[in-house]
Amino acid sequence: MATVITAGNATNGLSLSADNTGSFEFKTGTGAGTTAISVSSSQIVTMNGGVIYPLVAGTAVASTSGTSIDFTSIPSWVKRITVMFNGVSTNGASIVLIQLGSGSAETTGYLGAGVSVAGAVVTTNYTTGFGLGATGNTAASTVRQGSVIISLLNSNIWTCTGAVADSGNAASTITAGSKTTSGVLDRVRITTVNGTDTFDAGSINILYE
Repeated sequence: MATVITAGNATNGLSLSADNTGSFEFKTGTGAGTTAISVSSSQIVTMNGGVIYPLVAGTAVASTSGTSIDFTSIPSWVKRITVMFNGVSTNGASIVLIQLGSGSAETTGYLGAGVSVAGAVVTTNYTTGFGLGATGNTAASTVRQGSVIISLLNSNIWTCTGAVADSGNAASTITAGSKTTSGVLDRVRITTVNGTDTFDAGSINILYE
C-alpha cells in the first residue's frame, strides 16, 4: 500500500505507516531532503548512518543451585554486556568466574586479574575467565553485590571491568581483563574456578546493548 499518514484522536494519536517492502524515513532539509532516521521493514532503526540497538534486560536467574549459570542466545549485534550480582553466594571458597563463549563457554585465553580489598590488597591473575577477587580472599560466607561490564573492543576482542562488594565480610573486589572469543559472542557463563562449588543464594542477570 502507499504511505499513510493518519491523524488520530486523543486515544490513538498520530499514526505513520509505510508499505512493508521498503523503509520508513524521516527527512530534513528541502526538496528530496536528507534522511535523518530510517526504519527498515525488519524494524531496524538507523540514525545518521548508524544503527540504533535497544538496551535489553535478560531474565534474572536465581543463583541458588548448580555449578554454573548460563545466559545464551545473545544477539550478534551486541557491543556491551553488563553482568549484575545481587546477594550471590556459593557453598565454597573458589573464586567466581565470568566466561564468554561462541557456541560454548570458552575456558582459555583470558588476560587479566582480580583484586580483593579487605584491609590488605591481594591480586590474582586469571586465564580461564574473569575472576571476581583474589585466591584465598573469598569464602562460603562471601555475598556478592555489584556489576561487571564487558565491552567489544574490535572484531571478537572483549574487555572487562567491574567491581563487586562482599556484603558478608565488608570487603570488595575489582576485576579487569580481555578475551578474544573464537567467534561471534553468543553467551556468558558464571561459574567458579574449581567448577564444583555450588551456588546457594542470590540472583544474577544481564543487560546487553
